[in-house]
Amino acid sequence: MAKLVNRLLLRRLNLLQSFVLLCILTLLAVLAMITVEFGWAEILRERFGEADWLLPSLVAAVLLTVAAGIVAMAVLFYSWKLKRPLTILMQASKKISANDLGFSISYDSRDEMGKLIAVFENMRSQLEINLKALWRSVEERKQLNAIFAHDLRTPLSVLKGYAEFLATYVPEKKLSEEKILDLIHTMNLHIVRLENYAEAMSSIQKLEDTPVHRDPVDIIPFTALLDDSAKQIASQFGKNFVSSINNADSEISLDAHVVMQVFENLVANAARYATSQVNARFIIREASMDIAVTDDGPGFSNEALNKAALPFYRGDMWDATEHRGLGLYVCKVLCEVHGGSLQVENGPQGGACVTASFGS
Repeated sequence: MAKLVNRLLLRRLNLLQSFVLLCILTLLAVLAMITVEFGWAEILRERFGEADWLLPSLVAAVLLTVAAGIVAMAVLFYSWKLKRPLTILMQASKKISANDLGFSISYDSRDEMGKLIAVFENMRSQLEINLKALWRSVEERKQLNAIFAHDLRTPLSVLKGYAEFLATYVPEKKLSEEKILDLIHTMNLHIVRLENYAEAMSSIQKLEDTPVHRDPVDIIPFTALLDDSAKQIASQFGKNFVSSINNADSEISLDAHVVMQVFENLVANAARYATSQVNARFIIREASMDIAVTDDGPGFSNEALNKAALPFYRGDMWDATEHRGLGLYVCKVLCEVHGGSLQVENGPQGGACVTASFGS
């Protein structure tokens, strides 16, 4: 009976209405019980006469009945309207205190406790969303710091190589003035890259915020600069580098620093797994540029073809705390912010092939 009343009636009433209803039901029950007690008292009076103990016993029975009714009403009100929602809120509070937000709560009632639990669930849900957003922001900042640290090493390695080259051959006067000026110009470009990296580190909040500044780029000197950097990178792994180009006599608007950033890391990834040689093919179109970097290594596994562009995937090993190379995921994001895409596949003759596209 209690369950039937609870389902059909009390769930539809608010706390005040439920309390009033229970008061009325309790009052009726108490009055009925008092009526019965007066009937018993009359029977006892007829049997024992006007005994001195009869009236005090009747008064005590009535008071006991009223007290029992009040206690019963309080217990029923607590059991029907308060116990379950309070238990739900207490358990949810303990989980939140333990930083466990991966749960949900609900209470099928239209009263104030049902509304309170609904508000509590909305608060928990929003707190979970905010916490996940904060966690993603912290992880993105860690990744960006690792990316910048890696990207700073590449131009520094190139500058170091050129400095050693100049230190070796300039004293012996084996370099022409034109060659020296050309090397100084190339070194200056990498110094500008370092300055841009340092400036970006203080302004970028996440990878997708990387600024893209498109300027007209003369393809021949630009690809020559890319080749120089690629040769330096490949030589560090003891590998050769060879490139080719289609439609070289053209000009296209690109962010040279973004393109160099992606290209150098594709070359570094390829050199890491190549057997002996890394190849690059520059394909220039009217409004876009594709760079296909291939190697003669084992190529991508079936799993890697599906996961290689995920954040910091490295074969059978996932590493979210250490930035071992830029990662194809970051290259993919940079291509996308430049209006292009990244394609990962295996070459027809074997080996890995990664094609970075940059739109205008």
